[in-house]
Amino acid sequence: MPLVEIVVVLIVVGVLLWLVNTYIPMAGSIKSILNAVVVIAVVIWLLGVFGILPAVRNFRVG
Repeated sequence: MPLVEIVVVLIVVGVLLWLVNTYIPMAGSIKSILNAVVVIAVVIWLLGVFGILPAVRNFRVG
């Protein structure tokens, strides 16, 4: 995946999250949970895009 596409996806996700946080009324705790879920999903997606996630899956403790 080209770097430009990754940047565009990150910008779109950021704008959508900003729109949801700004224009949809919801409790602050729900907004925090939503933000955390989106950030975690984006980080996992980025790890997969850059090929780091398969190395994390094969990591064993013990």
